[in-house]
Amino acid sequence: MTITTVRIASILLGGCLAASLFSGPVFAVGNDNRTMPTCKKGEIYDQKTKKCVKQQSANVSDENRTDYAYSLAKAGRYEEALAMLDTVKDQSSAEVLNYRGYATRKLGRTDEGISYYLQSVKKDPQYAKVREYLGEAYVIKGRLDLAKEQLNTIKTICGTACEEYQDLNAAILDPSKI
Repeated sequence: MTITTVRIASILLGGCLAASLFSGPVFAVGNDNRTMPTCKKGEIYDQKTKKCVKQQSANVSDENRTDYAYSLAKAGRYEEALAMLDTVKDQSSAEVLNYRGYATRKLGRTDEGISYYLQSVKKDPQYAKVREYLGEAYVIKGRLDLAKEQLNTIKTICGTACEEYQDLNAAILDPSKI
């Protein structure tokens, strides 16, 4: 083989390898960036088996149910997200309260959403994601003073480079981004 042939083969092999690494499904991991595939109604994505299973027969953890509810809400399936949150045993966790607030706010029930957010803040005052969503709710209500308070609190939790700070700051600057 010539040097040119070897180089071309190496480039092609490298390209194929890179393509295979980036072609699989991508799932965000950690804190509140947990998203997963959404299934058809009546099913839940089981993180252990990595497939959709019937919701009634699913033996999945509360954390899995909470994460899945958030994925449903992020997909715009707010009523289903609330129904999924109803299946979680610990209704008082900061995450459950936050996601319940998110889904109800997105359904147009902003005051109800704020009440869930405030309960979540009481459970975990250092939870930046709930403070972002609470701040967004305040922007919707026209209370930029309260939204800016949440922004300042987020700054103390994770700085100005974290997603929660950046998203709330963008919403304050341009409420159409919510």
